[in-house]
Amino acid sequence: MISIDPKDISSAKLQGYLQSAVGPRPIAFASTIDKNGVPNLSPFSFFNIFSANPPILIFSPARRVRDNTIKHTLINAEATREVVINVVNFDIVQQTSLSSSEYPDGVNEFIKAGFTALPSVMVKPYRVAQSPVQFECKVNEIISLGTQGGAGNLVICEVLKMHISESVLDENGAIDPVKIDLVSRMGGNWYSRANQGLFEVAKPITTLGIGVDQIPNFIKESSIFDGNDLGKLGNIEALPTIEEINIFVKQNFAVKGVLSSDDKLKQFKKAKEYLDQNDLDSAWKVILAK
Repeated sequence: MISIDPKDISSAKLQGYLQSAVGPRPIAFASTIDKNGVPNLSPFSFFNIFSANPPILIFSPARRVRDNTIKHTLINAEATREVVINVVNFDIVQQTSLSSSEYPDGVNEFIKAGFTALPSVMVKPYRVAQSPVQFECKVNEIISLGTQGGAGNLVICEVLKMHISESVLDENGAIDPVKIDLVSRMGGNWYSRANQGLFEVAKPITTLGIGVDQIPNFIKESSIFDGNDLGKLGNIEALPTIEEINIFVKQNFAVKGVLSSDDKLKQFKKAKEYLDQNDLDSAWKVILAK
């Protein structure tokens, strides 16, 4: 067994050990608004419930390790003292991951990630319609844990109202753990699906995906692609060029056969096969091929 003094390793390496060892961690999908009323949406896995009476949730938007900057969520929570915490299940995990991209200030992640914004009852931030449980909260206190990169900021939230989708309830009105199908974070790119186990989601941190809002409507309206598929498609940094698409098709006999049928449904199904293999580049080439 190795023994490590936290002071002897970099903050990035320490964070990696901590996040890999302490898990699975539930995800707080936090919705806030800035002082100008612009919505912001971002997931945080430093999160849990800490009291039922009063109902208290705490999440922590930590300072970025690489440059010690703070996140828009923290700025907004400090300014407005309100937040909506939405839970994340498997159906929305790819779009949730996309929303964690570091888009510039003022970008609405509801639109970028393809989520529907629902008005709240008690607070100004919007709820995520696709989330099966949403907590409207007031911010009671924010506790800074440090001033260096990686330092957390405990946002202590009191639940004012909660909303639960009937689709996740059992016959007794309780939340069914299988129906709600929650996901949680592990270390690196790894997540855990409560009723099935580990899976991987590419982290959109070093690049900015084009976003679901930039996907053409004929793709978004197709019955072939679900929310997770759109989340993956929106995570591409740039669409392939016509030349790249033509080279890909020329070298791929299976794709040629699909295109020769002139059946858009078959074409999308072939692209879906690549998406299921997490081959985003090939999926886009199939979708855009003519």
